[in-house]
Amino acid sequence: MNFFLETLRLIGLLVYYILESLVFLVVPRWKKNVSGEIVLISGAASGIGRLLSLKFASLGAMVVLWDINEEGLKETARLARENGAARVIWYICDCSKRQDVYRVADQVKKEVGDVTILVNNAGIVTGKKFMDSPDSLVEKTMEVNAMAHFWTYKAFLPAMIASNHGHLVSIASSAGLCGVTRLSDYCASKFAAVGYAESIDMEMRTLGKTGVKTTIVCPYTIDTGMFDGAKSKWPRLLPMLDAEYVAEKIITAVRQNQEVLLIPRILYIVFVLKSILPVKATVLLLDYFGALHLMDTFKGRPKRE
Repeated sequence: MNFFLETLRLIGLLVYYILESLVFLVVPRWKKNVSGEIVLISGAASGIGRLLSLKFASLGAMVVLWDINEEGLKETARLARENGAARVIWYICDCSKRQDVYRVADQVKKEVGDVTILVNNAGIVTGKKFMDSPDSLVEKTMEVNAMAHFWTYKAFLPAMIASNHGHLVSIASSAGLCGVTRLSDYCASKFAAVGYAESIDMEMRTLGKTGVKTTIVCPYTIDTGMFDGAKSKWPRLLPMLDAEYVAEKIITAVRQNQEVLLIPRILYIVFVLKSILPVKATVLLLDYFGALHLMDTFKGRPKRE
C-alpha cells in the first residue's frame, strides 16, 4: 500500500474510532458473559481483590484466589461461595517470588484448569520519601507491583494465546501515569505495570490474537486502608474513592472489553493536559490537584492486615 492510500486509510479509521467512542459515551456497550470463566485474582484476601472476587462469583465465574494472608483468603472464599461462585479455590502465593508464582500456577493449571481472566491486583505501598525508603522495601514494591505481572503472564498467557481467548486485567494506579511525592517506588512500579500491559496488548494485536483482551485500571486512592492517612486537597473534586464503586467499574470495564479505565473521569482531563503542557505548568496543575502533598499525612494499612 502506498503512502497516499495508507494515509487516507489512517484518517478514515481515526475518524471512525473517535466517532465510535463518542457514541459509546451515550449508548451502553454490550457486556460479555463471564459465567464459567476461570478468574484468578491476586491480592484477593482484602480490599479491591476481595470485592472483585465476590462480583465475579455472583456472575457465575470459577474464582481462584491468591494472597499471602491465609485468614483473609478463607474469608474471601466463604463470601464468594455465598455469592454464587461456580467454584472457589484459594492458594497461598507470594507474588514477589517468581518461583512461588510458577509453582502455584502449575497447581492451578492441574487442579482447576487454564485461567481465562487474570487479574493482577496484588500491591503494596511504602509511602516514604525516596531517601527514607529502605532498599528492601523498594525492591519488594517493584517485585509485587510490577515483576509479578511478568511471571503471571508467563504462566497463564500461553494458554490464552493457544485458544485466542482470555482477558488480562492490570490494577495499576493514577500514580502509574503521574509522579507523586513520597511515592517514587510505587509510581515506578505502576508506570512499569501500565507500560508492560500496553506492550503485551500491542503484541497480542500484532500476533492477531484479538480474542485476548487487556484492561488497564488506573484509579485515584481508594478507601481500602492501603492509603490510610492520605488526604485529597479537594475531596469534592478528587475524593478518596469508594471501594465498592471502583470494583463495580472494573467489572463493567472487563465485561465491555474496555482497554483503559481511569477513575474518576476527571483524571482523563488531567492526564491529557499533562501530556501537552510545559513542565512548569504541569507542576502547577499537579500542585493544584494536591499530588505534591497527598502523602504528607499517610499512615497506611496496619501491619496486622
